Amino acid sequence: MAERGAPLRNLYLLRHTKSSWDDPTLDDFERPLTGRGRKAARRMAAHLTAAGIRPALVLVSAAQRTRATYDAMRAALDGVPMAIEDGLYEAGKSELMERLRYLDDHLGSVMLIGHNPGLERLTQGLIHGHGDEQAVARLKEKFPTGALAVLEADIDRWAKLAGGTCRLVDFVRPKDLGDPEGEE
Repeated sequence: MAERGAPLRNLYLLRHTKSSWDDPTLDDFERPLTGRGRKAARRMAAHLTAAGIRPALVLVSAAQRTRATYDAMRAALDGVPMAIEDGLYEAGKSELMERLRYLDDHLGSVMLIGHNPGLERLTQGLIHGHGDEQAVARLKEKFPTGALAVLEADIDRWAKLAGGTCRLVDFVRPKDLGDPEGEE
């Protein structure tokens, strides 16, 4: 058993970047990123590199906008195994939590690229307000497109992931990385 307070697992929860509503004939699942969304994803990729964030696995919703977000960040995640999963599209807090509980215990960290409201509700439920005060305050305002929640969990097995088992270490939004317009 690890020393109390020493995080054993890291979660990186990333909401896809800005997507387009310009083509009303497209199904929600097929909506592409906007130019601003691609730019925000590249900025987030640079942030991952600068912050030394390198998950052991990346799980990506099968929706076009999440796959495109991943594609724009691919260089920063080069060599990291990735899985596209249909079940992450429109998944709620409970479904996302259940998916994470089934991760292989040899993985010390995972990034999940998905959608709201599921990601925001999952993050809030996992941290129960615990973590860096400024990061928690930013998260309470909004979980905008392109935002990344960085969580630490003091658990020795993914199956133990539950409400309140995580601490929010950072919450980075595209506007924190130099996007004057921010993201929605």
